Amino acid sequence: MYTFSNKLKTFSFVLMLLGAIGVGYGFLTSHLSFEEVEHLLAEEAHHGGGHGEEAGHAAPTHDAHAVADTHDNHGDTAHAEVDEHKEHVEHVQHQIANRPWSALYVAAFFFMMIALGVLAFYAIQIASQAGWSPVLFRVMEGITAYLLPGALIVLAIAVASGTIGHYNIFIWMDPEVVAHDKLIEGKTGWLNLGGFVIRGLIFIGGWYAYRHFSRKFSIAQDTAEDNSNFKKSFRISAAFLVFFIYTESMMSWDWIMSVDPHWFSTLFGWYVFASMFVSGITVIALITIYLKSKGFLEFVNANHLHDVAKFMFAISIFWTYLWFSQFMLIWYSNIPEEVTYFVTRFQDYKLPFLGMVVMNFVFPLLMLMNADYKRMPWFVVMTGLVILFGHYIDIFNMIMPATVGDRWFIGIPEISSILLFAGLFIFVVFSALTKAPLLVKGYPFRKESEEFHY
Repeated sequence: MYTFSNKLKTFSFVLMLLGAIGVGYGFLTSHLSFEEVEHLLAEEAHHGGGHGEEAGHAAPTHDAHAVADTHDNHGDTAHAEVDEHKEHVEHVQHQIANRPWSALYVAAFFFMMIALGVLAFYAIQIASQAGWSPVLFRVMEGITAYLLPGALIVLAIAVASGTIGHYNIFIWMDPEVVAHDKLIEGKTGWLNLGGFVIRGLIFIGGWYAYRHFSRKFSIAQDTAEDNSNFKKSFRISAAFLVFFIYTESMMSWDWIMSVDPHWFSTLFGWYVFASMFVSGITVIALITIYLKSKGFLEFVNANHLHDVAKFMFAISIFWTYLWFSQFMLIWYSNIPEEVTYFVTRFQDYKLPFLGMVVMNFVFPLLMLMNADYKRMPWFVVMTGLVILFGHYIDIFNMIMPATVGDRWFIGIPEISSILLFAGLFIFVVFSALTKAPLLVKGYPFRKESEEFHY
């Protein structure tokens, strides 16, 4: 039996504490007054900043008011400039207030999707009756323990941002925006708060139900005299995969794509799936290597690590195929309603947008192409950490342009949010690992898995 060490437990609490402090600081410092934002934009204008320069040009002057007394048309222009300036400052003020909400949401979704990706991978292994992976099942079950709290947190942040906050993430939650936007108004049959919450609870309920029963059957199989529990696991895994492919797509529309309610992509559900799948498989590799370094999982050998690393490599290529397919088709067709999504990311997010392609494709391609490297734990850890950071940036690129515009930065709110959920993830996952033996003793393919080599 695995024992959750006091050092690791303390480390997880420290991460959560530091993260909570930083998140609180981010919220406290995000509500700038109109005058403070005006001053910020003026400083940016002085240093050549884009928005600040616009605000500087839009700001009213005493000369304009003096001329307005003599020329009515100049007066109208001055008033228009005042209104434009006020509207721009309020827009930037809102973007700055959005940042801690968005940073929290990105981190929450990132760790939730790791657990969900692992759950899908686990179901695929059981439904396909794979013979190499059963020795890793308890690691997978431990990771999926985070799914229920993680998904509920994501849903809670989304709803809170539109109720406690001021429609900080999803603009379609704002009745005033909907009233003046015909396109969003036409989508209110789907994009409404009640439907959003109900669908979210259905998604989470279905995912958790599968995780609960598959774990129950897995533990029961350890002491069973027949394979009845394995057969139950097989049947519910096959059914879950059908449920998952539908709900994962709808979840990606609701929880991510709807931050840009004017834009949509038919590939988006697959694209998000690829990101969560490779992230989940990477975490399986990292936790397996950690447990082996502590003297556990003695039945896991270099061949198992090699196969997990092969999946890391393969799904990284699959993610790149989907990224390029979505990008190339939209960019080439150059339809204004579609290409705007990528124009904003090229203009304001060029470094993270192109950087994630290097981290999620070029780096794993070069590092994991060699079969021998896949068997080296330190090499897999190094590559895995880069892949995880790359897919965090992927989620960052999906959310931030629609919520904070060009007011993005990887600073205290973003880092603190990662620390907060990383600490919670570590605590939940490693606590779950202590609840059952790390080897599925009664699983029919256990012997085949233990002796797996090539």
